[in-house]
Amino acid sequence: MESMQLGQRIRAFRKLKGFTQQELAGQSGISLAVLGAIERGNRHVEDQILIKISDCLGISLQELKLE
Repeated sequence: MESMQLGQRIRAFRKLKGFTQQELAGQSGISLAVLGAIERGNRHVEDQILIKISDCLGISLQELKLE
């Protein structure tokens, strides 16, 4: 999946679930700067990080990646 599209999906789910970037980053165990770069599509994200993000958002990895 293209980084920009994935980042937009993460941002949309984050906002839908009522998380700030700081809250999601903290609960996912990643830095705020990394999460911001992911949401902007400026960083390739490994599945390991996506799993942490999807767990915090309460959605499946497949739903997040739209597979």
